[in-house]
Amino acid sequence: MKSRYNKLVLGLMLLSACNPLNVDKVIDPNNPSEAGYTENATRQQVQFLITGLEEKHRNYVFTSTAALGSFGREVWYLNGSDPRFTTDWLGQALKEPNSSFFGFGNTGGTVYYNPYQAIRQAELVIKSVNSAPQVTDAEKSAVIGFARTIQGYQFMLPANLVYDNGIRIDVSDPMNPGPFVPYQEAMNHVKSLLDAGYAELNKSTGAFTFKLTAGFNGYNTIDGLKKVNRAIAARNAIYRKDWQGALDAVNASFMDLNGNLTAGPAHPYGAAPNAFNPLYYVPNANVNTMVVVHPKLITDALPGDKRVQEKFLQRTAPVVNSTTYAVLEGMYQDKRWPNNTTAIPFIKNEELILIKAEAHAQLNQPAESVAAINIIRTAAGLAPYAGATTTAALIDEILFQRRYSLWAEPWGHRWVDARRYDKLSEIDVSLDKGTVFKQFPHPQAELSWNEYTK
Repeated sequence: MKSRYNKLVLGLMLLSACNPLNVDKVIDPNNPSEAGYTENATRQQVQFLITGLEEKHRNYVFTSTAALGSFGREVWYLNGSDPRFTTDWLGQALKEPNSSFFGFGNTGGTVYYNPYQAIRQAELVIKSVNSAPQVTDAEKSAVIGFARTIQGYQFMLPANLVYDNGIRIDVSDPMNPGPFVPYQEAMNHVKSLLDAGYAELNKSTGAFTFKLTAGFNGYNTIDGLKKVNRAIAARNAIYRKDWQGALDAVNASFMDLNGNLTAGPAHPYGAAPNAFNPLYYVPNANVNTMVVVHPKLITDALPGDKRVQEKFLQRTAPVVNSTTYAVLEGMYQDKRWPNNTTAIPFIKNEELILIKAEAHAQLNQPAESVAAINIIRTAAGLAPYAGATTTAALIDEILFQRRYSLWAEPWGHRWVDARRYDKLSEIDVSLDKGTVFKQFPHPQAELSWNEYTK
């Protein structure tokens, strides 16, 4: 958590005592203080904070997709300006990540510290709405439920990055955060946040009276937000191996077995002053820097899989990156985004159906699991599943389908999936001669801060 402001060198911190998570109480209309938003806040101020929370909610997207996708060999990030995006992220130059690992080590990277910004922003939203005299109790519950839902989602990002090394979950005081807790405890904390958010949403009545961005279109009601909350709870449940809990959550979510597989809330993008979609690349652009499709996604695909045609664009010329370890050629690029303002889903119906399939498999309910698998296979233009129906066989099939259905989504699904089923060794590194990492240490900035505060 503290690593966010340790982007500055430790010496500068000692001189300036700067902490962007604690805002001084100053009277300045151009730089309002935290107190100005948490003492008798207006509806407009609460709205500003909610919009800011959505902005911080999406700040992990590029690094999570490019880096975690590289770890799981969903993608390669071929970068003509800085080869470390290839050599380091693929474990070519360094076989074991250290506390100064490129893109993550010194400052924690956007997958480590940006989630904590969103978590803190959500806490500010809660303080603000609780102080707002113009906001009814029902409206307050709705806003708190939304904020807790985002917090639950965000805590899972750093937890999955450092895994067994643990994260801080007590960050109410950024100058004195709590200890690191193990992965399972962190995931249990996520469950408690999501359950608390769901309870708050259940206490609310009527409409969600504050404005959310277009990313929540279709889910910007109390009922819609409850379904999003339960969708995130389902993802959390499979990480905790709570299979019945996962089924209960997907059944209360927006999962629709007959619906659009891509349906779900998203991170919105737009023209300036908004941010552009960070995963969009001009088709066939003559560039030497691009996130490209890992070649094994093409060679391992089943014949006729529509996802290959829909998600991967075969380039007229490859993007080439030559290192001392291997020559990497990206013959395919991401085809999912029509333009640079297309929204990026952060959880969708297709994932929920696959969670349902996984939970049924783990609960020794093969018929129900196969039925869910076949929804995905049919949509992909594949024949119904005809393999073995043991739990192990079904899990292998589900992980294979997740590899294509959830390819390069801003989460690193394949890396996380392979780790939770002890299958990291099955990720093929023959093309890049690299290493598959299990987890990351705490960033050097975090370690430096610990030393500073002794």
